[in-house]
Amino acid sequence: MSTEKTFDHLDRSPIHLLHRASQCAGDIFQEEVGDDLTPRQFAILLTVAQNEGLSQTHLVERTGIDRSTLADVIRRMLRKGLLQRRRTREDARAYAVRLTEEGWRVLKAAEPHARRADERILSVLPNAERNRLLKALTEIVLSLEAA
Repeated sequence: MSTEKTFDHLDRSPIHLLHRASQCAGDIFQEEVGDDLTPRQFAILLTVAQNEGLSQTHLVERTGIDRSTLADVIRRMLRKGLLQRRRTREDARAYAVRLTEEGWRVLKAAEPHARRADERILSVLPNAERNRLLKALTEIVLSLEAA
């Protein structure tokens, strides 16, 4: 198989292209937000802020972060003082997660930078294509999660 055919295949591979786009988006996020917060940590802070007291199981469902990765990220965020967690009343095995004052401060400071990162990423497309991309990505996620 020639090198040219391999590149042709990668240029048509959604797995490869989504991975590459994710790498580029992550780099832009870090440039805008800085090294103190990762895109996953931001997603967790934002989701918890919008759903105070959410269980870690529900965080997995809302963010799409797998259970073991989420548990590891939550532990690091607890150590950084961004989150606090308590056992839920409904299930003594489950934890409810809340933002600390520091978590709220970090989220509020990061939000405009994260928004700017999103704008930078979408700015490479004409205005008419931006919503189409977001709808297509949402459709891919929802369809594949349901399958």
